[in-house]
Amino acid sequence: MYKVFSSTKEIKLAEEIVSYFPNMKLGKCRIDTFSDGEKSPQFEEVLRGFQVFLVGSTSLDIMEMLLMIDAAKRASAEEIVAVIP
Repeated sequence: MYKVFSSTKEIKLAEEIVSYFPNMKLGKCRIDTFSDGEKSPQFEEVLRGFQVFLVGSTSLDIMEMLLMIDAAKRASAEEIVAVIP
């Protein structure tokens, strides 16, 4: 089973990717930004046993993408695939 999530800068691309698959929708992920600029992604869905696709750009915000990968790993995702345009 698959789940697709997006970084804050690539939401349009992720929505377009998901639109090609009739039974798939964009997952819910909240990325909090603290006053010092630090970010904290939190997946609002269960990832255990799922193949997770993270759509994001390394040129815009590589740390956000790396934090999302770490959060998905800690949430016990079966496999994590970074989709980087």
